[in-house]
Amino acid sequence: MVAAAATLHTPVLLAEVLEHLRPRPGGLYVDATLGLGGHGEAMLRATDPDGRLIGFEWDREAAGIARHRLASFGDRFRLVEASYADIRAELQRLRVAGIDGLLVDLGVSSLQLDRKERGFSFRGDAPLDMRMDRRRGRTAAELIATLSEEQLADIFYHYGQERQARRIARFLVRARQEHPVATTGRLAEIVAAAVPRRYHPGKIHVATRVFQGLRIAVNRELDNLARLLQDAPDLLTPGGRICIITFHSLEDRMVKRAFAADPAWTVITRRPLSPSADEIRRNPRARSARLRVAERAIRPDGEANEKKRRRIGS
Repeated sequence: MVAAAATLHTPVLLAEVLEHLRPRPGGLYVDATLGLGGHGEAMLRATDPDGRLIGFEWDREAAGIARHRLASFGDRFRLVEASYADIRAELQRLRVAGIDGLLVDLGVSSLQLDRKERGFSFRGDAPLDMRMDRRRGRTAAELIATLSEEQLADIFYHYGQERQARRIARFLVRARQEHPVATTGRLAEIVAAAVPRRYHPGKIHVATRVFQGLRIAVNRELDNLARLLQDAPDLLTPGGRICIITFHSLEDRMVKRAFAADPAWTVITRRPLSPSADEIRRNPRARSARLRVAERAIRPDGEANEKKRRRIGS
């Protein structure tokens, strides 16, 4: 099962990531969202024979698959089972003073989408969970059961960009008074009934934005991204690069503004890079991916010529 899951996983924008991250032998890199290890494996191969990779993954099932997949790289690879929001603290714990490159892929993995019991997808009926880390935090079902109508509407509107947010929240509150809204199928049915037929989108399921909003709220994704963007400049050595792949405009806007506002960054991609038509044909889930790249600015005092010491603690 582990090998099959890793084989089915297709890392998005892989060629573009390798081109712009520029992983090289002898370097130390971080994949902040390791997933099933597709990008990480390519980075390790590109840095052969002595480049190193630290992979962060807070989904225990995905972490186990990635650990198995990358085991052949030995001590060149280290797995940290933690959120990318904790990257600064975790690298300090490992006594890592600076890294040469940082990759962040903010998409939901194929493992999470295809396992209906994880509750990320409305294709099928399953417990409404949506937690990336199932060891902690409240599930989507718990949020629906406890938040007020106004709070639910705010999640759907601000995180899901759903224009029918208030009407959907009103229907959900009425529905939960009769029976708990505890499964993906029931939630999708309520959303479909709440949204007038003339407002159903043509290309996506009517519940797509509601599911997105709940997932972001459950996992505090925008808060985590804000922490990462704040910490990232201090993690990279001068000249080191950060590559961030986003999948919706909320994330992309945050990344664009953070890169533009912080003088620590030199923006490499003025406009985000998108998948080619060929990649989208091979992997339809890549269609909304956008890649932005920035470089840690090199100070005129020659700081870039003095590499910071890097050591992975035992």
